Amino acid sequence: MSMEGLTERAYVAGRRVNAGLARLALYRWWRRRVVGTIDHQAVVARIIDESGWSPRYAFMTMMSAGIAVLGLLLSSPAVVIGAMLISPLMSPILGFGFSLALFDFAEMRRSLLALAIGSFAAVAFTALIVTASPLQAPTAEIVARTRPNLFDLGVALFAALAGSFAIIRGRGETIVGVAITTALMPPLAVVGYGLATWNLPVLGGALALFVTNFITISLSATVMARYYGFGHHLSSRQSWAQTVVLLLVFAVMAVPLGLSLNRIAREALTISSVRSLLNERFGGDARVTQLEVAFDRNPNVVRAVVITPRNRTQRTADLQQAIETALGRPVRLDIDQILLEPGAGALDAQREELRQAGEQTNLEAQRMAALARMIALITGVASDDVTIDRDHRRATAAAVPLPGATVATYRTLEERAAAETDGWNVAIVPPQGPLPEIAFADNVDTLDPSARAAVLTSIWAAQRWNVPMLAVPGLPVGEPPVRPNLTQRRAMTVAALLATQGIRAAPAPGGGQRFSLSIGDAQ
Repeated sequence: MSMEGLTERAYVAGRRVNAGLARLALYRWWRRRVVGTIDHQAVVARIIDESGWSPRYAFMTMMSAGIAVLGLLLSSPAVVIGAMLISPLMSPILGFGFSLALFDFAEMRRSLLALAIGSFAAVAFTALIVTASPLQAPTAEIVARTRPNLFDLGVALFAALAGSFAIIRGRGETIVGVAITTALMPPLAVVGYGLATWNLPVLGGALALFVTNFITISLSATVMARYYGFGHHLSSRQSWAQTVVLLLVFAVMAVPLGLSLNRIAREALTISSVRSLLNERFGGDARVTQLEVAFDRNPNVVRAVVITPRNRTQRTADLQQAIETALGRPVRLDIDQILLEPGAGALDAQREELRQAGEQTNLEAQRMAALARMIALITGVASDDVTIDRDHRRATAAAVPLPGATVATYRTLEERAAAETDGWNVAIVPPQGPLPEIAFADNVDTLDPSARAAVLTSIWAAQRWNVPMLAVPGLPVGEPPVRPNLTQRRAMTVAALLATQGIRAAPAPGGGQRFSLSIGDAQ
């Protein structure tokens, strides 16, 4: 072999030796400065001691869930955060994460059992509270936890890293426990709410958020545990085969999280691509003030508002074709072009004037979209089935039948939805059903507050059904008698209240101390 060949081989061998020494030095530093500072046996013993099930754990989980669901129903973030102070969910979650790092199947089963018991108790208790509660309309706090997003994943990730660090280093466990349960307990409470109201979109969205956060926290705790040396020398069963299996478990558990992140990223990329295309087609003098993409529609619906000079207007068909080409799939474009007169001074003035209006329009559009989603959750319909009248600030939706719901239930839901809006008139059309019973006190022909409320609920239902007349049992036919009996006087009292609300009264058989109004039963 030539001298040059020997020199090259010696150079390569030297580089390999230097790289190996560098890796060895880094490994020694890691073992001395990171792993060597941790009392692994004490940490593991503490996690095992706190991660199992106990009656106290189940009781505290139920109390935390109860406070959380009340805070959600009241739309009070302060109450929801207060519920986290007593939640014990951090212990089994971190126990499961550390058991993955240690490959300890016994601890894994123990932690999962505790988490399953706590989750079941929390969901059942919150469902019971919601069933007994007069407030059942989904609030903004509830709606916010029905669809996992990137910020929710970030909360779970950072909370898990902080929690794992705190339990390993032995400091600040209470605060990070609050952070972790913030990512877990509210979604569980919303699952109970969805179960109690049998609102499947709410139940499914909250359950997806809980599962996503659970996976994120568990994997993050496992990674942090491995970084601090757990699993490298504490478990005699640890082997390369087990490590491969552990990595496969990570990959399988990460699939839902990866799919969620991929969907969020694709949606963000789509919106960015559409905005860039519109800016390019309209030029620098134009401004895209509003852009929304309805990904739940097939094909996707792109809604946009563009302020542009008159000489830069674009045909909607050409823009739609360009967007379809850029995205590689069919879309439906709904675009409003606000035209400005050309001219530098006039254009700048008009653009500045319309900039503020455009910001207000964008905020209003976001509020309307949130309003439609909230009413859709209340009524059990899709958001597209909610009619939004922007000019008259009126939102209308026909509710689907809910198990056990009465006409009074739908009226309460409408009142709660109206209270959550700002200046909007909300109208929920209830399914056709029996009207509430009107009960008079003994030998009395006047309406007490309960009976008056029943009549007003019947009037509300008639107005929502667009029914101009209700049948009143016991109402005299023709001219009222000079001396009506008690049954007739009661019916006439109800008819008088109907008249004040623009509803005509028709005679119907029956009547007495207790009766209900009806449609189509008039004599």
